[in-house]
Order: sequence, then structure tokens, then C-alpha cells
Amino acid sequence: MKELFGGPGKVSGLILRMGQCLFAAASIAVMASSHGFATYTAFCYLIASMGLQFLWSFSLACLDIHALRLNRDLRNYVFLSLLVVGDWVTAILSLAAACSSAGVVVLIIKDTIMCKRNPQLSCNMFQISVALAFISWLFLAISSCVMFWLAASD
Repeated sequence: MKELFGGPGKVSGLILRMGQCLFAAASIAVMASSHGFATYTAFCYLIASMGLQFLWSFSLACLDIHALRLNRDLRNYVFLSLLVVGDWVTAILSLAAACSSAGVVVLIIKDTIMCKRNPQLSCNMFQISVALAFISWLFLAISSCVMFWLAASD
């Protein structure tokens, strides 16, 4: 099997997973601390999706830490296939949530004047949370492509 950046049980893979975890948690924290997010379904979906991504990435980061401590090789076809499916499912859900939330942010900030009419809405916090979600998705997209490449090259 090839040695690729971001593979399971490698330091680079752990860095990618930790990036996913940190940015997903930051996106959740910023959105949950903003006022008025619960009135928009897309923002609730973003929190749920980032929560799933956090749990998935955190569990795989713990697995990477375990493999690094014991110097184990995690690359077998069945395990890589599971990682490919899990990464692609969470990547699609995360991208859908980030895109739908970005659409709502554009709607309430640019297309309507809801943020100007309702100063209690945390429109800047919404933007920050969506940006963090896209960064988290970017890390996940890299991981899912690497896992797919490793599984396909087996």
C-alpha cells in the first residue's frame, strides 16, 4: 500500500482529524452562542451535522493516537472501506449543512434587511460559524479523498 499524507495511523492523519474536530466544535460553539439561531432550520441542521462530524472525527483521532502509541498499521481493506463510507457520508452532510446555512446567511444579510431590522440577531456570529463549518469540511474532504485513494489502490 502507498504511504499518503493523512492516512490512518499516521501523524498527518491525526492532524487532519484534529483539525476537523476543532473547527467543527468551534462552529457549534459560535452558532450555539449566537442569539436567534434556533429560528432557522438550516442553522439547527448545521449544529447537528457539525456534531456528527465532531463525533466521527474525534473517535478516529483517538484511534489514530492509539495506533501511533502502539505502532500499529490500520490499513486493511475492510477498515479502509468503513472509513471511506463514513468520511463520505459525513462530508456530504457537512457540505449540505454549510451550504444551506450560507444560503440563509446571504438571505438575511444581503437579500433582506433582517439584520438591520433586528439588531438582536447575531448575523456576524452566523457568518463566522458557517466559515468554520466550511473549514472543517475542507479538512474532512482531504481525509475522505485520501481514504478513497488508499482503498482504491489496495
